[in-house]
Amino acid sequence: MPEITPAPRRRPLWRLFIMPVLLVIAAVAWSAFWFYAASQVDAKADAWRAREAKSGRVYDCTKRTVAGFPFRLEVRCDGASVALVSQTAGQAATQTPVTAKLGEILVVAQVYDPKLLIAEFTAPALIADRNPEHSMVVNWSKARSSVVGLPAIPQRASIVFDDPSVDRINGPVQTPLARAKHIELHGRLAEGSVSDHPVIETVLQIAQGSVQEVHPLLVQPFDVDMRAMLTGLKDLSPKPWPQRFKEIQAAGGHVEIVASRFGQGDLIAVAAGTLGLSANGRLDGELQMTVAGIEKVIPALGIDKMLDEGVPQSTLDRVAPGVKSQDVSNLLGALDRAIPGLGKAVKRNVNTGLAAGVNALGKEAMLEGRKARAFPLRFVDGAVFLGPLKVGQTPPLF
Repeated sequence: MPEITPAPRRRPLWRLFIMPVLLVIAAVAWSAFWFYAASQVDAKADAWRAREAKSGRVYDCTKRTVAGFPFRLEVRCDGASVALVSQTAGQAATQTPVTAKLGEILVVAQVYDPKLLIAEFTAPALIADRNPEHSMVVNWSKARSSVVGLPAIPQRASIVFDDPSVDRINGPVQTPLARAKHIELHGRLAEGSVSDHPVIETVLQIAQGSVQEVHPLLVQPFDVDMRAMLTGLKDLSPKPWPQRFKEIQAAGGHVEIVASRFGQGDLIAVAAGTLGLSANGRLDGELQMTVAGIEKVIPALGIDKMLDEGVPQSTLDRVAPGVKSQDVSNLLGALDRAIPGLGKAVKRNVNTGLAAGVNALGKEAMLEGRKARAFPLRFVDGAVFLGPLKVGQTPPLF
């Protein structure tokens, strides 16, 4: 008797469509979620702008668009601008604000990680106020930033510039003010919370920077690496910086320079210490410095040029109280008349003497395998003292 083979059971066809249908549902749901998130961009951006305006920073766009479907949100701001009101001690709320305009800002967030925002900025940026002489143009090859914690409260932020430059604009002429190969600034919430006495940690790195019209020492290219901690903040609620600095001073807050390094050719300096604010809003405190190549500092301060042009009385009052500027000039002239060239020889050797005097201020030390000197750098109500010598003045912060 022949065997009877049962016919195979036919599977329902609807099972073949389960996976495609689920994929379609997921795609529709994801698309709805993306378009909903995109629709919230304007509301979130307006809320952020309102918060910043309370701090004296008014942001605007001539055109704002949202793209990036399906996995990203790309917010593009064309014709970006910011107006800064009451951000410095000398700027009153009634004065014309400082404005900065740049072509485009692109902010990108992954839909699955909306608390990480990455932004890119298109150069140049034009900065101006009511004084045409203060107009500047800022350029860079690449600028980008990242913020972690938004749209709630930022926990960490960074901004990086490649090849930044700042020029003053005077009609068709641009005068260089600052240059750098690379700049990085990082900040994070180290302790506390944004609403209860936050402690902010910052890291600043500058590669091949140079600054004109501030101090002779900063004209030649230099590198900076600094880590600092800021305490004394009441909270991070919106407010202008001068008001925030007042709160820091009233609370006895300070900036702790945990570590810093300044390098410029053969000159290397490291420093650490604490800086606070006086009742006048100026820096107060002391940094312990160790410097290798200190003999390079004296010429950088321009003392040799100062002697060639005549010693200002204000300088002599700082470094040699009781000595008159005319007496120094007369003495050098008399030396030249008695023995031609003697006065110039004294001028040439003045830096050696001053360097020896600075060496006497501190103690011997070693820095990165080189002989160095260690001494304090003091800030007294904004005045900067290297031992007994006043070498600079910082502006008020409120």
